[in-house]
Amino acid sequence: MALPQGYTAATGDSLPPNAVCRLHKSLYGLRQASRQWYITFARVLTAAGFTQSQADHTLFVRMSGSSFVALLVYVDDIIITGNDDSAIQNLKSLLGRTFHIKDLGCLKYFLGLEIARSRTGIAVNQRKYCLELIEDAGLLACKSASTPLDPNSRLTKGLGEPLSDITSYRRLVGRLLYLTLTRPDITFAVHKLSQFLSCPTTVHLQAAQRVVRYLKGNPGQGLLYSATSDIRLNAFADADWASCPDSRRSTSGFCVFLGESLISWKAKKQTTVSRSSTEAEYRSLANVTCELVWLHNLLSDLHVVASGPATLYCDNKSAIYIASNPVFHERTKHIDIDCHLVREKLQSGFLKMLHVPSHNQLADLFTKQMQPALFSALLRKLHLSSLYLPIAS
Repeated sequence: MALPQGYTAATGDSLPPNAVCRLHKSLYGLRQASRQWYITFARVLTAAGFTQSQADHTLFVRMSGSSFVALLVYVDDIIITGNDDSAIQNLKSLLGRTFHIKDLGCLKYFLGLEIARSRTGIAVNQRKYCLELIEDAGLLACKSASTPLDPNSRLTKGLGEPLSDITSYRRLVGRLLYLTLTRPDITFAVHKLSQFLSCPTTVHLQAAQRVVRYLKGNPGQGLLYSATSDIRLNAFADADWASCPDSRRSTSGFCVFLGESLISWKAKKQTTVSRSSTEAEYRSLANVTCELVWLHNLLSDLHVVASGPATLYCDNKSAIYIASNPVFHERTKHIDIDCHLVREKLQSGFLKMLHVPSHNQLADLFTKQMQPALFSALLRKLHLSSLYLPIAS
């Protein structure tokens, strides 16, 4: 680093040898700016008595007697909640003295998420974002689809003609990825479309447009966090064995409920090829077990105590027997790490596993394409919110 040309010392002062400029704060736009901002912000909060969550480092909590305040930060957007209005106001005053902030009042819109509160609970959706996505795709006047993906087709890499311009496909899939924050019903479809970002074809683009047509049927659908829900973790885990025709790897899927409220879900292709359907199911159980442990730690940081052990539902009895049986078999010795993980949580009492019939396996929504009737039946069991649909009489 060197002084800029033309810089001279003030009258009566002299510059030391090899003089350079030292920044007292990181400039906006530099690579280290975000880290320095976060360090400064965290230092102010910890000095005010807040504890940083180890499960989510963007969450800060302060508990003093019966007073509870929680703060969540995403870059420079902040959400504050709690049960003590005076403590919340004091926190706002502290932030106002330290930083330049703008108070937007009660939470109604945050990073594209629309939040509505009522006595029944809190509803979160992305209707405005979804309508803009449909309009930009040129499908605002199209006929809606009953399912995100065609249940009678199977997407592969070499299917269709390569696109001359792949930018539009990548942009559409990227926007759909953000929409999965409140739309678990399109998670598997977007997961499938994301596998062809490097070499999309006309067939892949048509499949992505079908997802948009499906969204047009109910753009305001979202999540509902019930105000009367039990504080108990319930999870469903499933796997579709060797479902990828290109790599023959299985697809894992799970969904986690807090009482009746859906709080976490995922669809992901497994990293290795499973030799049996039981092995694929067991790897899916290991994934959701990690998620349950993380959610339990997050609830603990929020000073929320879950009632009873977490319940994990699986439709594969062989996978349940492997987790419950303390004896390793020859056919499972290569998956001992996953076995140890699930079995350890079972033996400690943190986890309880139950069998669920396949027609009630909610995680099927995140592992495979379905016919419209089965898709709608499972989707209703997720207890999602549709604020903008008329109520049937």
